[in-house]
Order: sequence, then structure tokens, then C-alpha cells
Amino acid sequence: MRSSKPLLPWVVWGTAVALYAIAIVNRSSFSSLGPAAQEHFGIDASTLAAFPVIQLLVYAVCQIPVGVLLDRYGSSVLILVGAVLMMAGQLFMATVGSVELAILARVLVGAGDACTFTAVIRMLPEWFKPRQLPTLGQVTGLIGQLGQLVSVVPLAFAVATLGWMGGFLGVVAVGFLVALVGFFVLRDAPGRPTVLERMTGHVGSATKRSAELAGGPVTSITMAPPETNLISVVSGKRPPKKKANGQESFGLRLRRLLSIPGVRLAYWVHFVTPFPLQIFVLLWGTPFLMGGLGLSAPAASSLLSLTVVSSMVLGVVLGPISSRFVERRVEVAIVATLLIMSTWVAVILWPGMPPTWLIITLIVILPIGGPTSMISFEIARSHTPRSFSGFGTGLVNTGGFTAALIAMMAVGIALDVQGAGSPDTYSLQAFKIAFAVQIPLWVIGLTGVFVERSRTRKWMQQHGRTLR
Repeated sequence: MRSSKPLLPWVVWGTAVALYAIAIVNRSSFSSLGPAAQEHFGIDASTLAAFPVIQLLVYAVCQIPVGVLLDRYGSSVLILVGAVLMMAGQLFMATVGSVELAILARVLVGAGDACTFTAVIRMLPEWFKPRQLPTLGQVTGLIGQLGQLVSVVPLAFAVATLGWMGGFLGVVAVGFLVALVGFFVLRDAPGRPTVLERMTGHVGSATKRSAELAGGPVTSITMAPPETNLISVVSGKRPPKKKANGQESFGLRLRRLLSIPGVRLAYWVHFVTPFPLQIFVLLWGTPFLMGGLGLSAPAASSLLSLTVVSSMVLGVVLGPISSRFVERRVEVAIVATLLIMSTWVAVILWPGMPPTWLIITLIVILPIGGPTSMISFEIARSHTPRSFSGFGTGLVNTGGFTAALIAMMAVGIALDVQGAGSPDTYSLQAFKIAFAVQIPLWVIGLTGVFVERSRTRKWMQQHGRTLR
């Protein structure tokens, strides 16, 4: 990369990733606070599950609109808007006393979180070389996991020592400081102004000099991006209309994306890989470890921290692998999913209390789904037209969160149906039955991956396209 200011890409990326890590803190803030939240609001397991489920539902629903807005307004604006929404949500959570208002707070957090990751991933190809993207994508996810680590131990400690309000206000304060830096630093691409420069109309010298960093169109594949006019017009029917401003309608853009098998493949890879980790770390890990296995709070926190550390280590390993073996990355996702599924099934079917070695194996294997899910964005980047990149990333990102919100709510309902929906009534057998709800989702997701992988191969052969 040519550059008279070589540090600028890393400063922009570092600031964006810091805001993503804070978004993970906001997203995961209930990860070790499940029992505390039940006591604070006086709620059962199903109501507790409603907090992250509604948050993830909002996140998933917002992904496609956010992708459209991202293609129109750029990453910087979306990242900062997301930060503001999350700060508002956590400020609400710190001060309200009713369940209804607390759920509204999680709605704001989910909407803000939805703006962040997609925007950060969209920014990477603008600043870095194609060969760097798989590794940088994994490192982005790895650093984001630091936010999960913060939510597991420091946030729980802050709530225990400073109280519910003090702990959440601390999250708001940190988010405000980093967002303030982003206001002055974030740029969508080399030569593009910061949000401050857009508002004032004055472009600084650093932004002007950064224009020479811009290269040609960036893609992770050697072939040209697929054509956007992939849907043929059926004879006798009028072609889909465009809006008055010349832009294609939302429905047409969605149809064109979904007509590409590689985009559908990316969706199913994301659907099947991260949700077991999400439901464990975001909500049900602490209740399972304490109420199901009978561990102490410090021991449960230590194991949750181990999941985050394992995810970070696996991210470092998977980045170079997915970069070097592009044609085998789907198989990597399949193997990772089968490992997670087989480990969970062993825990569920083990008679009585699972041995310590099996629980440790679960804690180490479970996090592989997080970094593996990043492969889906590499697949999407290989098959999505450049002008649709934000939209495509948002669409794919709905996959895992759709599976997670279904599984998370199903676990809570399964516990309540068994009469084991509170810390006083949790039991190991009830948790085993509840976690079995993941099995149908694995079956559905893997079926989607196998079907779309075959269709993608045929599509690429028909169009003379290859990956390297």
C-alpha cells in the first residue's frame, strides 16, 4: 500500500474496532448478570430470556435496513449512530425500574449494535489489501471478544460493588469517550471526510493526504464481482420499476442478492456456526454452570472467561487458514459445526453429572463457532456485487442472530415448562433437555449449507468463476 501517512488505516481501524468491542460489551451485558437481573426485576426464566431475545430480534430485523443505509451514508455515520443508540439504551437500563422500560432499553441496544459490526466489516476493504482481509476480519472479531470478556468479569464486579445503576453508567461513560474519538477519526475510505468534517464542511489536511492511499476496487477473489442484473425479465412482464431517484427498490435489491447462490451459502454458514456460543455467553451460560452444574459464581465466571479466551485464540488460527485455503473454507465451517454439535450432544446424553473433562472440552470447543462465523463474510464478499456490499453483509449477518434468538427463547420456555425457570428451581436435567433445542437448528443450518454449497459450485462453473 502506498502511503505518506501509513498509520492512518490502522488508526481508523483501531478506533472502529474499539467501538465494536464496546458494542459487544453492550450486547453481552447480561452474560453474567442473569441471576442478578432476575432478582433486580423479579422475573422468571422466560421473561429473562425476553431481554436478549428482543435485543437480538431487533438486531436481526435491523440488519438489512442498516445494510441499505450503510451503502448510502457510509460506515462512519452508522458506527457513531450505533454508539449513541447503545449509550441511550444503557442509560435507560441503569435508571428504569419496570420490566417494560428495561426491555425498551434492550431494543435501543439491539438497534445500536446492529449498526456497528456490519459497518466495521464494510470499512475494511476500503483501507487494506485483499490478502489482509481474512486475517483482519478474524482479528476484528478477536478484539471484539475482549468486550465479551469485560462483560463477563469486570461488569459483573462493577454491578456487585457499585450497584446496578453504577455498573451500567460506567459502560455509558466509556462508550461516550471512544465515540468522541471516532467523531474526529473515522473515515469511510481514504480521502473521505470524518463526520466532523462533513458537519463543518472543512476538510483537514490529514484527510486530503490520505486520498493517495486509495486503490482500485477491492475484492477477495480474482474474478470480477457478479453482475447485479442477474434476474432475467420474464417474457411478457414489465421489468421491475426503479424509484424516482433512479435507485432500485428494496425488494428488487433483495431479490437480486438472494438470486446468487453464494450469498445464500454465506447466510446458512452464519446461521449454523455462532448461535451456540451466543446463547451460552449472552444469557444461559451462567445459569447452566451455577444452577445446573452447581459451580460457584467465581468458578462460573472463570469458565465463561475461558470461552472468550478460547474464541480469541481460535480466531488467530482460523484467520490464516481461511486466507490460505479459500476453496476449503466452507468445509472448515462444517467441521467446526459438527465438533460443537457432537460435544453438546455428549453433554446432554451423559448420564448424571458430566465429568469435568467433558465440561472443559465443551467450554473450549463451543467458542470455535464465533471466529468460524467470520468465514461467512468472506464468502459473501466473494459473491456480492460491490455496490451491494453493505446490504449483503447485513443480510448474511441476520443468519446467526436469527438462530440465536430462536434458541435462546426456546431454552427459557423449555425451562419454564419443566418448572425450572428460576435460580431456586434450576436443575441439571432440566438444562440438558432445554439445550437440546439446538439440535433442530443444527440440522436445518447444515442442510442449508450442503444444498447451497452444491448450487454455488454449479453456478460458478456455469459462469466460469473460480476462487483462489
